[in-house]
Amino acid sequence: MIIAERKPMEEIQKAMAPYRKVLVAGCGTCVTVCWVGGEKEAEILASQLRLARSREGNEIVALNATVERQCEREMATELKREVAEVDAILSLACGAGAQTIAALFEDKPVFPAVNTAFIGMPEEEGLWVEMCGACGDCFLDRTGGICPMVRCGKGLLNGPCGGTRRGGKCEIDPDNDCAWVLVYRRLERQGRLDLMREYYTPKNFRAIKRPGRIQATRA
Repeated sequence: MIIAERKPMEEIQKAMAPYRKVLVAGCGTCVTVCWVGGEKEAEILASQLRLARSREGNEIVALNATVERQCEREMATELKREVAEVDAILSLACGAGAQTIAALFEDKPVFPAVNTAFIGMPEEEGLWVEMCGACGDCFLDRTGGICPMVRCGKGLLNGPCGGTRRGGKCEIDPDNDCAWVLVYRRLERQGRLDLMREYYTPKNFRAIKRPGRIQATRA
């Protein structure tokens, strides 16, 4: 899922300074799971904005509403009534959700309240780990389901490097396991260590078209 972190309150306050009525828009999917932008977080941020502005003697009307997914137009449209009442929108969704809101309501300025960090998974309560860089050329089948693009500190496609520490730790961050040691162990368990002898050409990021577009076909 997409992992995000909320922007500093000072940055959010500065962005909202020119506006008297704002909508704090939450998203009920990824950012809810990582405790950043769900219904509860939208309510808290709206309350924080009102309190901060009250202390300055400059009142603000901060509404809050949450849809299931801001990145889907049909769901984002559910905010139409609230958007009509405000001067600006503060989106707690990922970059895709914020852009969807901006495209739907072009006459209202949209501000991101979070920084979209990475695609990851929960490792333990309150801790998410980056797992995928969305590179557009997945080769997890050749690395035992472990992505060295993001899990290797150097992003090596042919590893491990010469700096792997004792115990299979990364030389850049000794708290992390070396991705290529993990790959080796996984492939060893599967009886597929021959894949470690293959050479993978460096990623040609220039070949990845931007913006990406995928047209699904029905079976």
